[in-house]
Amino acid sequence: MHSSLYLVTGGAGFLGINLCRQLLRRGQRVRSLDIADFDYDERSDVEALRGDIRDSEAVRVAMQGVDVVVHCAAALPLAPEHEIRTTEVDGTRLLLDHAARQSVRRFIYISSTAVYGVPDHSPLLETDRLHGVGPYGESKIAAETLCQQSRNNGMCISILRPKTFVGPERLGAFEILYQWAYEGRHFPVIGSGTNRYQLLDVEDLCTAIWLCANATPNVADDTYNIAAFDFGTMRDNVQVVLDRAGHRRHAIPLPRAPAVAALKVLRALHLSPLYPWIYETAAEHSEVSIERAIVRLRFKPRYSNRDALTRNFDWYVANRRKVKHLTGTTHREPWKKGILNFVRHLF
Repeated sequence: MHSSLYLVTGGAGFLGINLCRQLLRRGQRVRSLDIADFDYDERSDVEALRGDIRDSEAVRVAMQGVDVVVHCAAALPLAPEHEIRTTEVDGTRLLLDHAARQSVRRFIYISSTAVYGVPDHSPLLETDRLHGVGPYGESKIAAETLCQQSRNNGMCISILRPKTFVGPERLGAFEILYQWAYEGRHFPVIGSGTNRYQLLDVEDLCTAIWLCANATPNVADDTYNIAAFDFGTMRDNVQVVLDRAGHRRHAIPLPRAPAVAALKVLRALHLSPLYPWIYETAAEHSEVSIERAIVRLRFKPRYSNRDALTRNFDWYVANRRKVKHLTGTTHREPWKKGILNFVRHLF
């Protein structure tokens, strides 16, 4: 197999490291560009560059000799608004500009289903109206617009809109569930929990990226929803983790309106890390159609919601001692839980 050079922006992040590992297994050469240290066992196999995608010189150096760019880097919703907008929009613009100058063969942008806003129907299609919630969703839409402009100028660009993805190395909001399950607590769900809620395993997302990198240009140059095929309800998602923990605990429904109102107040008072996108969509049916990816990319998700969450929880249990004292705002770190640290004792 021909070995290509892949530039993975955000390569030290949750998606980034899982992608780097899959690319290495496939015999590819990998370069990472991230503002964080690449502190993994694979660091001897990856050309890890420390730099910011908003820094033109750092991007110019990272782009040298690259065949495929996979743009995973992003400031997540917990970050300050200015950081989100400059990283997502200005950083994407710089990457596209330098990729064009270097005649990069393929550019793959990792967007988000957050571009659809709070779902008002199900399943969502790639052709549906875009309406981002907050700076993160709005910035993802703006970055997609930049990608479309580069497409119009002749660059082959894949835009992937993954559902929330989990798997080894994932913490963030999911670590709250995993901690409560590990400690033998019940876990609340907003509303009845009977709303269908689709997730995605990070390994399946990495496979979709690989398919885009190697598809014919007319197939790759498109926008795709990426998600699990086999999934159930929000209550199912919570219960599978509680069952895996083995303490015979259950998902506990909370009345929707009071729960959302309380979380809004706690967020405004900086007492909870949960932001609107999480609590405003948690009780909604949340499903995207992956038919386009199945038909055009030949994408076949390997993992169900159940599989993905079980894999992630097992990783958490195995690595809990190493990560429990960390805090941050990325998917790879436990979030500062604020008052939720005390609320968990009620369950």
